[in-house]
Amino acid sequence: MGPAQETLLIPLYGRAVETRKRHPMARDPRAVEIVEAIDYDFAKFDGDRSLEGSVLRGLIFDHWVAGFLREHPGGTVVEIGAGLNTRFERLDNGACHWVELDLPDSMELRRKLFQESDRRSMIAASVVDDTWAARVREHPAPYFFVAEAVLIYLTEADARGVVGRIRDDFPDATLAFDTWGEWILRNQRRRDQRRRDPLRKMSATLEWACDDPREIESWHPGVTLSAGHTLATPPRAVRTALPLRMRALLPVMRSLPQTRAYRLNLFTLQTSSSSAR
Repeated sequence: MGPAQETLLIPLYGRAVETRKRHPMARDPRAVEIVEAIDYDFAKFDGDRSLEGSVLRGLIFDHWVAGFLREHPGGTVVEIGAGLNTRFERLDNGACHWVELDLPDSMELRRKLFQESDRRSMIAASVVDDTWAARVREHPAPYFFVAEAVLIYLTEADARGVVGRIRDDFPDATLAFDTWGEWILRNQRRRDQRRRDPLRKMSATLEWACDDPREIESWHPGVTLSAGHTLATPPRAVRTALPLRMRALLPVMRSLPQTRAYRLNLFTLQTSSSSAR
């Protein structure tokens, strides 16, 4: 298993660990099954604070996807950088369509653990390529694109290109993705100079920072920020469903600079022709 594939295991293990708790933030039996099936030393992740953070992050994205499916039960969800996510297993309503996109080496691993169906497709490609859009259009509109911990690892130019391509090819689509601010980028550079722990060596390098996600609205006409949260300020429905121990931590998390610098964002995308209708 290569370094890129190893990074997919951290959020997977986070969901499995959480599921085993007495009062979990979320339950993901499929994640537990996969962790038990993979011959890997997951114990080296134990105690890492990013485990709970990845679970909370996933809950916010799940909240947005679930809201889309309530309004559009037969619509299509496109997971960019699907990794080993089990979002389809968690949110499938029996009528929606699902497309999972990831790099060829990651998709090779995913295909060993998940199955395609008439409503679920897997595409091995980079999000910066222009080859995958036609495959997505085989599924019915409207479309919800979710890029969890993906665009932050692109250059700003590539991230702009991805947002513009989705806006142009899928009018009236919705796009959810996260951004990391300059504080995180600056501190990563400092850590890079003294890297010792194996988890940091596995992490990809952040290429661009975004302190104010509203700046992304200027990338292309018709790109509008409709919702934004930090891990310490999740949507009300997510917050009220958290166990007491996590709700008690949220005020503490709000004071941390890394929490303030990391944001989860929901955008609506319209071309000039779609907004004129």
